[in-house]
Amino acid sequence: MTLRSRINLIVASLTILFVAAILGLQLRSMRESVHEEVVAANLVAMQLLQRNAMLYGAQGMPAILAYLQGVGRVRSNDIVLYDEQDHVIYRSPPSRYKAGRDAPDWFDALIAPPPSVQSIAFPGGRLVTESNASRATIDAWDYMVVLCGGAAVMLLVVNALVFWLVGRTARPFAQIAGALDEVEAGRLDVALPPLPGTEARLIGAAFNRMVGRLRANLETERRLADNRELTRWLEAELEQERRRIARELHDELGQSVTAMHSMAVSIVQRVQGIDPQAEQAARLIADESSRLYDAMHGIVPRLAPPVLDALGLTEALADLVERTRRSQEGITLNLDVQLGEAALAPDPALALYRGAQEGVTNALRHGQASRIDIALRREDGRVLLQLRDNGRGLPDEPRPAAGHHGLRWLAERAEGLGGTLATARRGDGPGTELRMELPA
Repeated sequence: MTLRSRINLIVASLTILFVAAILGLQLRSMRESVHEEVVAANLVAMQLLQRNAMLYGAQGMPAILAYLQGVGRVRSNDIVLYDEQDHVIYRSPPSRYKAGRDAPDWFDALIAPPPSVQSIAFPGGRLVTESNASRATIDAWDYMVVLCGGAAVMLLVVNALVFWLVGRTARPFAQIAGALDEVEAGRLDVALPPLPGTEARLIGAAFNRMVGRLRANLETERRLADNRELTRWLEAELEQERRRIARELHDELGQSVTAMHSMAVSIVQRVQGIDPQAEQAARLIADESSRLYDAMHGIVPRLAPPVLDALGLTEALADLVERTRRSQEGITLNLDVQLGEAALAPDPALALYRGAQEGVTNALRHGQASRIDIALRREDGRVLLQLRDNGRGLPDEPRPAAGHHGLRWLAERAEGLGGTLATARRGDGPGTELRMELPA
């Protein structure tokens, strides 16, 4: 049901109740008036007849009959003359007022008082009067018909006027509903003009502000989505470039360094005991090539961890911890992995590995930590990586350091995958805590 119909129905109901109350009061007033009129008429008739009945009755039946025929009716009373044998000698004629018409029986029973019968005895007979409220009742009925007709006309006029006024008043709300339908259909360029009425104008202005904010939010969301897409594309390109560099280092530089080492060892063997200076130079080349080969093999896993692709995130983290222990003496690293049997998708696995890698590097390089605890677990469809160290912790007033973009890239990568990255001071002592959470 529309608002217009609902309001019109409420007004119609209230109008009907008001008219019914007025009719009820009017009906009560008419009933009291009819009662008063009938009682007064009966009292007048009794006073008139009682005084004359004895006078004319003493002169005999013909005298009183002639008297009654001359009197006819006495207002709303029926007069009947009986002789000594209770034979009806005379009955007053019916009223000519609105002759042939009577009020409905139910209305007569509701309005008219019960008949009042009184008898006057005289020598030779008796005179009986009975109140008759039919004429007063028909008057009340006619008045009630006119009143009901007027009430019906008033009801129709009032409801038609209310229907028209409500329709005119509610017209702006139809515009608002139409604009909401357009927004629901995806049109965000809709705007409402200034609407008539204080409430409609306020609602229209609020609607325009809402659509403007929604449009701005969607534009911001689109830009964020574009940024996330760009971040993912950059990450993919960066990972590919790292893999190419790692492959070049392993295949090209690794072979060249191995060849240099082999040639230097061969020279050492050939000039040993013959040319000490050449032997020393060849040994130096062999030692440096060995160190270069070891350094290269330390760089390759940082660029593109082959263990991650081959064995998964758990083994890759274990390899990272083992390599860090070998390269950093006196460092305590603990690893706790609880991922279950389900494997992670490649993108989240790589992001988590990079998070652990960056966290370990920052703890050693910037925090001067001697202990690092790494925990990785799955909870409610998400994977949480947590690194806690005992280093110097975060500064009170962080200052940007040129060239340190690792955490920023990690945060953008986490957001691009629908996750979060946060760093904070440890609450249970010195050091820093890194938390990275991603959908599993």
